[in-house]
Amino acid sequence: MTSALIILTVSHPRLLTVYDNDYLLISGLQHFVFCRRQWALIHIERQWQENFLTAEGRVVHSRVHDVGVKDFRNGTLTIRGLNVKSDKLGLTGTCDAVEFIPSDDGITLSGYEGLWKVRPVEYKHGSSKSGDCDRLQTAAQALCLEEMFSCQIDEAHIFYNETRQREKFEISTELRERVKAMTSEMHDYYSRGYTPKVKPSKSCRSCSLSDLCLPNLLKSKNKNVKSYMLSHYGENEP
Repeated sequence: MTSALIILTVSHPRLLTVYDNDYLLISGLQHFVFCRRQWALIHIERQWQENFLTAEGRVVHSRVHDVGVKDFRNGTLTIRGLNVKSDKLGLTGTCDAVEFIPSDDGITLSGYEGLWKVRPVEYKHGSSKSGDCDRLQTAAQALCLEEMFSCQIDEAHIFYNETRQREKFEISTELRERVKAMTSEMHDYYSRGYTPKVKPSKSCRSCSLSDLCLPNLLKSKNKNVKSYMLSHYGENEP
């Protein structure tokens, strides 16, 4: 079992990047689910542009990531900004918060009596989504924590800033397998330096890389971004 003392006394762990020993960022899973091309542009080609949505999300996370701070309330120990990794998956990242809850079948923590159950909590700026991108990202954090603490994590939480509500979900076998499959695909793309082409859709409007991505996608069709947007979304679209 990984020593809990090492994990819980980290004062200011450095922010790991995708270039550290070929480990990929956990946060990239959300990009990958949203659009594989977006993920490749960010994590392989290292391109990034900020829009309102990404700026707001960054502010929310900056409020949460008071790195290494421990908080003990109502019997629950919370560690914020905890760096995690998985050698098996080749993933690394930073958990917004990890909660340790008293449990009869948990793990031991140095400096604390009893047994503790581990639960990751991810913070998002918007509201609950219909897809699984948020759950997949948080499930990947859970798999990293399981490997680090030699424990079993059955559930995780996502806090949505817009609704101020927590969403609880199960770390199911199906979710675990999807994380593993997508991580494998990400490593394949990264090792080959491959940026896939995709079919433009309405979701492109909220993409932080639309200005960089769409002109390249449409070049072969001799269309510019403005004409594409007009033909798909109408003249009144922003």
